[in-house]
Amino acid sequence: MSNNSLLSVDKPARYMGGEMGSVRVPGADLAFVLAFPDVYEVGMSHLGFQILYGVLKTAPWIAPERAYAPWPDMEKMLRDSGQPLCTLESGAPLGAADIIGFTLQYELSYTNILNMLDLSEIPLLASQRGEGHPLILGGGPGAYNPEPVADFFDAFLIGDGEEAVLEIAQVVRDAKDARLPKAELLKKLAAIEGVYVPSLFEVSYREDGRIAEIKPLDEGHPRVRRRFVADLDKALFPDTPIVPFLKAVHDRVSVEVSRGCTRGCRFCQAGYIYRPVRERSPERILEIVEEALKGTGYDEISLLSLSTGDYSCLAPLLKGLMDRYATQKKAVSLPSLRVGSLSDEMVQEIARVRKTGFTLAPEAGSERLRGVINKGISAPELLENARAAYSAGWRLIKLYFMIGLPTEEMADLEGLVELSREVKRQGKLSGNGGEVNVSVSSFVPKPHTPFQWEPQITETEIVEKQRWLRQELKKKKLNMKWQDSSLSMLEGVFARGDRRLSRVLVEAHRLGCRFDGWWEHYDRLKWEEAFAATGVDPSFYHRRRELDETLPWEHLDCGVTTEYLLEERQRALANVPTSDCRTGCTACGVCDFDEVKMRLQEKREFTAFGWTPEHDAEPAEASRVRIRFSKTGRMRYLSHLEMLTLFTRAVGRAGVPIRFSQGFHPHPKFSFATALSVGVESFAEYLDMEIDAGYGADTLKEALNRALPEGVEVLEAKEIPLRSASLSTIMELVRYTVRIPPPLCADLQLQAARFLEKESVPYVREKKGKSLELDLRHEMKELSAHGDVLEMVVGRGKPLEFAAAVCDVPVEALAEASVQKVEVLFSGAW
Repeated sequence: MSNNSLLSVDKPARYMGGEMGSVRVPGADLAFVLAFPDVYEVGMSHLGFQILYGVLKTAPWIAPERAYAPWPDMEKMLRDSGQPLCTLESGAPLGAADIIGFTLQYELSYTNILNMLDLSEIPLLASQRGEGHPLILGGGPGAYNPEPVADFFDAFLIGDGEEAVLEIAQVVRDAKDARLPKAELLKKLAAIEGVYVPSLFEVSYREDGRIAEIKPLDEGHPRVRRRFVADLDKALFPDTPIVPFLKAVHDRVSVEVSRGCTRGCRFCQAGYIYRPVRERSPERILEIVEEALKGTGYDEISLLSLSTGDYSCLAPLLKGLMDRYATQKKAVSLPSLRVGSLSDEMVQEIARVRKTGFTLAPEAGSERLRGVINKGISAPELLENARAAYSAGWRLIKLYFMIGLPTEEMADLEGLVELSREVKRQGKLSGNGGEVNVSVSSFVPKPHTPFQWEPQITETEIVEKQRWLRQELKKKKLNMKWQDSSLSMLEGVFARGDRRLSRVLVEAHRLGCRFDGWWEHYDRLKWEEAFAATGVDPSFYHRRRELDETLPWEHLDCGVTTEYLLEERQRALANVPTSDCRTGCTACGVCDFDEVKMRLQEKREFTAFGWTPEHDAEPAEASRVRIRFSKTGRMRYLSHLEMLTLFTRAVGRAGVPIRFSQGFHPHPKFSFATALSVGVESFAEYLDMEIDAGYGADTLKEALNRALPEGVEVLEAKEIPLRSASLSTIMELVRYTVRIPPPLCADLQLQAARFLEKESVPYVREKKGKSLELDLRHEMKELSAHGDVLEMVVGRGKPLEFAAAVCDVPVEALAEASVQKVEVLFSGAW
């Protein structure tokens, strides 16, 4: 690809690398690529991905690398140029790695896995890959039934990865040094607890399509038991995670406070495959948060688990965090709150900085159906939480429901509408008012749950229920969001699918299926064509499973016994609740009560982690500092908004005492001069900051330069009066240099002279349906040519527009030109 190639794709920051927290390890013994089969900003929000990258960073002999699914525009560029998909850290082709580990987070990302392999010039099928190809490894929740993609992978890691990933890497390193054949390597990998090698199991089918047998080819390994991390406090957790340049889906410090869930919701796969509950100590969480905030500069802390509200020390932990960080305008969010687990004290603590979003998940509309799924919450509890949130200042509550749950009746849908209306009514009762967004997903039966044998409702039923809910919720002035029915049906195929689906995936990829979880890219007709071409009936996978049927994932042991799941299914149909594990063991089979067991923290007093800041309020005095900084190398691909984010994070990392705006969402007080075009290098970017008086311009410069990435450097800093004119009002002209590519630079001096002889050079710029008329000759104040470089001083207009006019070519002809902003000329002192 050319030097400016990233300028032709959307969001170049997806592909440029160089983020704070990422590392390059040249000459390492082993190249381990973590591959996420979705777009960069989704993958960068995935905590498991960050944890594994942090683990790999601890081994000096491993070069941790990353790759994400390229957006269609980038894929086209790669294919047009004949270039392979490369890693962000070193720019090495994925095919040159030793291990490529894919995260199986979502069934509708499977075609992206094939596409990434194809773009890397790696054969799709494991059986077609020889000794010189990377080991293709899979992990994540999808690995609990990886059979639809088993033919593409050499091995899967089932369960927790913090310890196993280094064991896998060590085995591959040793095999590489000993030049072991791949077959021997796979046998050694299969000996690691939690590693599943599909080629060591043979699957046969009955005439009716059901599985006849899953036969282990190694009699010593009839089943693969999931890997457990026993104690989260002893597990590595990254305190210097990678900080993306562009805004990720979840742009914050994420800390896993616990793993697993004790509630036993019968539809929830995560609640079964991540058992038992293991809580991280509040002391360790406070340590992680402190280091991560220093290392990232984020302004929000997210406490993650399957049910954060159940964390034993949540209230005192929240108070401790808010005491420490509220004055720094750092907020705390709890993405996974359980109805009834939120006290008034917690609500008040969260609200001390800003409202970060309030979500409640009743899942079902009636008490009866919530009993079937063992949700264990009541309408009064939900309404009490809603009123507390509205009273504390939240204006929007999101409610999550599912349709198509086993035994669902029309009365359950009616209850959904009524419950949503009552939640909104709590806003009025609180005196503040409020809105409700109702999100309705379609239930997809998942492996390793009590509902794994249940049928998925038909697409017609989904559409009818969605239509009815939209109409009824609209009457109540409630907003509804839903997933397209055909996407839910496709998810259902792969969630409980088998190895025969691999040929469907190959055909779908050949037809061009990519990013199937993104509605704008999902192509239903291509998927229908793929199923038809391969002779696979998707409805076969939506059917009810017989209780004695061999399921595709039968040889994979998540720890919970089949007998327990069958018992839970019976209790669901009888609407009999199952108690929370915290109140007594339910004998699910996962614990050995030695290493693998529930690990809960002792409850603490509300004030146990209270903290009094040295400076409770902002100093009365403020000062204003104006800085000049450079933006070079890969940083030229960052947009104006991304530069704003970069400096926001750098200020946080550097500990700069920045001043904040007032109001609902406080923002740091700094402002840029003008937006620089993406792709332009600059030695003359300007930024004003308002900081605490006494900190000093020199201290600010040094602190920022320690926190800024390579390619951005503060060159000058000086204090200016608080009421100084803004940068945009005193900027008059800008000096640029433009290096013209051959052969357009052949007569550059003559072309410059001819341009200057002209009285007028009209130019019309079209953007988003609007026209801007400029006279380029009038805006050009100085122009000279030296070799292949144009130097110009201009007013309004972009440097390539002037260069194109001088060379008498379209702007597109200068795609390979390099542009530098050298100087800004002000009407007075800057």
